Amino acid sequence: MDVGLLFDLRNPQQWHRPWADHYAQTLEFCEEADRLGAGGLWFTEHHLFEDGYLPQPLAFAAAAAARTRRARIGTSVVLPALHHPVDLAEQAALVDLISGGRLELGLGAGYRVPEYELFGADFTRRFAGTERNIREILRLWADRSVSPLPLQNPPPVWGGFYGPRGAKFAGRLGIGLLHISRPMFKHYRQGLVEAGHDPRAARVSDLVPLILSEDPEKAWHRVAPHLAHQVNSYRQGSVEGKGRTVPLLTAEDLRDPNAQDPRGLLDIVTPEDAAVRIKELTKDLPVEHLIFWASIAGMPDDIAAENLRLVTGKLPPLLR
Repeated sequence: MDVGLLFDLRNPQQWHRPWADHYAQTLEFCEEADRLGAGGLWFTEHHLFEDGYLPQPLAFAAAAAARTRRARIGTSVVLPALHHPVDLAEQAALVDLISGGRLELGLGAGYRVPEYELFGADFTRRFAGTERNIREILRLWADRSVSPLPLQNPPPVWGGFYGPRGAKFAGRLGIGLLHISRPMFKHYRQGLVEAGHDPRAARVSDLVPLILSEDPEKAWHRVAPHLAHQVNSYRQGSVEGKGRTVPLLTAEDLRDPNAQDPRGLLDIVTPEDAAVRIKELTKDLPVEHLIFWASIAGMPDDIAAENLRLVTGKLPPLLR
């Protein structure tokens, strides 16, 4: 079980940096994380976010692959229903080749109507489109229908699904489940068995909603405005195009342990507290990768640097 970092490249207006500088600094951050022993560097996809959320994770993953040597290079996640499967199979192969065989390809269905409209895709058929294109990517590699082929045969593929349907589908495909959940693991394992896959091949990974700090309370007050921006953008994005609205949340709302909507909520904890939580979360599950936010919507550099140092240096020995 390794620990890595997720980058979404958000650059909100209230903390905005010149885009070229922002991308360059993030690549330097990736280099530093790799030098310090990060197990993975992960990149994610969204479109039409005002803060410039990373729209092309495989392109950025290729740049990170060229600047690093050891960390796995992952996506969490790419949205295959928005892209042609040949394009994704080729792009992913190039990342795997550039990285020397370090790609972890996470794929998911997404949840935003405007993104599907932007690409001319049918939002109501997003799960069917996701399943179809994942199968096609795997077939293109297996049949050697694209060139060049990835170095790994094939690269590890993950399904970023949070419900029973998606978990079972990931099992039927024989891919990993990019979600750590005991209830969903039962559906995932059932899918593996139904499709004739060895259930001992089950593997799970996930984004852990934690930022690490030696002084969590102090860090919380500085991160809270950035987290409120992030959570509210996710919430608003989830209802765009559906004729609904959601209220904006405040920093105080984000600390409510009884919140009805836990999406996007995050704790700031010490490495010691994180290790206790993670051991309970992952107990008896075949976890391969733990993924932590590298930064929250342009949060202060010193907090991001401390989080990086603790995730890559102090946490792994505690987990062992």
